[in-house]
Amino acid sequence: MARLSVNVDHIATLRQARGGVEPDPVAAAALAELAGAEGIIVHLREDRRHIQDRDLRLLKETVKTKLNLEMAATEEMIRIAGKTRPYMSTMVPEKRQELTTEGGLDVVGQKEHIAQAVKSLQEADILVSLFIDAEPEQIQAAKDIGADFVEIHTGHYAEARTDEEADRLFKKIAAGVKTAAGLGLRVNLGHGLNYVNIRRFAGLTEVEEYSIGHSIISKAVLVGLDRAVRDMAELVRSL
Repeated sequence: MARLSVNVDHIATLRQARGGVEPDPVAAAALAELAGAEGIIVHLREDRRHIQDRDLRLLKETVKTKLNLEMAATEEMIRIAGKTRPYMSTMVPEKRQELTTEGGLDVVGQKEHIAQAVKSLQEADILVSLFIDAEPEQIQAAKDIGADFVEIHTGHYAEARTDEEADRLFKKIAAGVKTAAGLGLRVNLGHGLNYVNIRRFAGLTEVEEYSIGHSIISKAVLVGLDRAVRDMAELVRSL
């Protein structure tokens, strides 16, 4: 049965809009776990636009399920991860000007650098996931450098403008999931998934975890975080 991990970055985004202390992503993570989340995700960005170092330290102390640190493959982030020791680190591409992560990590083009980052994190007893597009060469490269997981980017599927485009992109993701699992990689999915478009993944049993943030927090603004997480957790368990 697949699990739901909740990304609480957008709680921190709202806090940072006023530069104050609320709402607190640490409190949000606790509520999400009580509502059925089986993991908490945060992305500590280089520019600290939302999640702060303080948040990561407190989340490490308080998360009862699994803490997944999304991070760029930089010396600073590898050092922070090694000190904090989350359950998992997911390496993602990062650009200062982007509103959100725009695509998968280019493992093929940065193989040596990312391989060293994977090794450093694993030596700190941290599971490593690579956030990649559903491209066979990227999946093979992730396997070659010893990643434990891949998280396949679902953003382009989520943003599809037509049913035909969504169907084509879904089939590409599904094929990527099968390829990764066939290579012995553990597989997660994430980015842009919501209460409607996630339903298409029913029956894709190789997927261990769905990483979802924006749609849950958006619904929580209207119905509350407990309800928003419970509804998504129920959906994920039914897939």
